[in-house]
Amino acid sequence: MKFYMGPAKWPETIADIEAAGHELVDSLDKAQAYVCTTPNPKKVPQLPPSVEFVQYCYTGVDHLLDAGVIVEGGVPWCNTAGAFAKPVAESALGLLLSQAHHHKAFALAATWDVARELDDSQAWLYGLGSGVTRHVAIFGAGGIGRELIRLLQPFGVHITAVNRSGRAVAGADETVAMEHAGEVWGKADFVVNILPLTPQTQGLIDYATFQAMKPTAVFVNVGRGATVVTDDLVRAVKEGQIAGAALEVVDPEPLPDGHPLYGLPNVTLTPHMGASASVAKYHLGRVFNANAQAFQQGRPMPTHIDVKAGY
Repeated sequence: MKFYMGPAKWPETIADIEAAGHELVDSLDKAQAYVCTTPNPKKVPQLPPSVEFVQYCYTGVDHLLDAGVIVEGGVPWCNTAGAFAKPVAESALGLLLSQAHHHKAFALAATWDVARELDDSQAWLYGLGSGVTRHVAIFGAGGIGRELIRLLQPFGVHITAVNRSGRAVAGADETVAMEHAGEVWGKADFVVNILPLTPQTQGLIDYATFQAMKPTAVFVNVGRGATVVTDDLVRAVKEGQIAGAALEVVDPEPLPDGHPLYGLPNVTLTPHMGASASVAKYHLGRVFNANAQAFQQGRPMPTHIDVKAGY
């Protein structure tokens, strides 16, 4: 299949696609597939009739849907669902542990005088004490969630996976359908949000949700920033409704300079870099090749975006 990549060219991805027998062309007009490497709707070109499907380089597509770039009945688009499971799961685990052990709080304090205070309130992922098992709830237990479950196994935690269908997730101790999520918030010591952004999930995690959590709970977000009401999160952390938060994604992005989240000692932040271009270029080729093969064989493409579902 002839493909064109733009606006940026990722040599690592091109090599992976060419290794599968596909041909890179120098013009979109010559391409059967367009590999879109920009998240900016304004930089997506008008597609010529020759393009039969688009491979997007990231996972979240809500902004492309809102901008009318992806439309029902138009050229099919594919995202990278599941492709970044390893890097994002690693980021989630790193953030969780960093917040649990007060790395940011100590850095901000810049004094050893806080040692006893931090030691008394730090959380442990493994069960500290005889018969103690920590409970981790993973909301949006798709590819990233399954990889995170694998990384959590050595800690011996109890894992509740929450997904749309309630269908069992491998490795989880229990799986709960999203419609019953209210039963889960208050049970977990660590709540990990990996939900996609859809009309149903936008602003889902609000002040009432944080009130339902344990006051000792650590909230982790590596899903989409707008699934959380940011002002409510700030309030919940300041009031002690939860013990802390660890955030790879926020709303808005970029987070403005001077925002309260930066200065809170019990909120650990990273600037949405768990699946940036520097990481994505090593994973995108495999996704494109699987979608291209399915397209050529007349089968459903594995990461074809469902416009109505929003992902």
